[in-house]
Amino acid sequence: MDKFVGIDIAKDSLDLCIEPGEEVLHLAYDDQGIAQVVKRLAQVAPTLIVMEATGGLEMRLASELAAKGLPVAVINPRQARDFAKATGQLAKTDLVDAAVLAAFARAIRPAVRPLKGADTRDLDDLVTRRRQLIDMRVQETLRLGTASKVQRKSVTAHIAWLDKRIGELDDDLTKRLRASEAWRTKDDLLQGIPGVGAVTTLTMLAKCPELGDLNRREIAALVGVAPRANDSGKHRGKRFVWGGRADVRAVLYMATISAIRCNSDIKAFAARLEQAGKPAKVVIVACMRKLLTIMNAMIKTNTQWHPKTT
Repeated sequence: MDKFVGIDIAKDSLDLCIEPGEEVLHLAYDDQGIAQVVKRLAQVAPTLIVMEATGGLEMRLASELAAKGLPVAVINPRQARDFAKATGQLAKTDLVDAAVLAAFARAIRPAVRPLKGADTRDLDDLVTRRRQLIDMRVQETLRLGTASKVQRKSVTAHIAWLDKRIGELDDDLTKRLRASEAWRTKDDLLQGIPGVGAVTTLTMLAKCPELGDLNRREIAALVGVAPRANDSGKHRGKRFVWGGRADVRAVLYMATISAIRCNSDIKAFAARLEQAGKPAKVVIVACMRKLLTIMNAMIKTNTQWHPKTT
């Protein structure tokens, strides 16, 4: 009989629900608790284990389970909450959430994808920290424009400090990227595409490690640049893109804006869409999807950039 497990993760505790049978466990989220979970689930041999992404808290347990060969799927919390509402489960406690995740596992069967390795998680964390520092620098730069005389010295000093920290992070990220043969190869391939720079490559490798492992439709849906149908009966609504990985889309957007100017293939593709009367936003999103598809194909086939148009 197939077994399905839902695990709700809090900072200090774990709640498990195993279906069928409604076996529940409440454990501390520490080394001993993790060992108990791994031991019990190894005995159960579940078909699928589902947990929510909780800002990185889930990675410790998910990695331990995956290392034992257990099938783990980490899902967006919105998916679990929407599923709970759809099934009439409006109450929310840690144990209820674990039961909802077990039911979600049984009904939806989300795909099990390989978890990021330790090196990729470190790279992801550093890229995230770089983004945070840049956001701070933007805020301080805006404040500088309206700062009083007594404030200006402090704001200027903070901007200089942020510039230094960002530079150090850039050096660290570059060294990590070039130290790995696999990352170095992918970095060289991606940066060979006109319009794709170092920040885009870093973000794609850190936050979208599935690049090259999925087909073009799957990677577009994962990042969130695949148009979603909005039809009902005779009504044919506009297609919209939503969901996916916002941080990846943000750098992909900037790379696409650059590529529309300097990449012959993307530039020609954008021109055809514009001539067909497509709105500017539709053109940009379509070009983002095309650029992402190109990246995915190049990584999958280990092929260098070769423009189709000149």
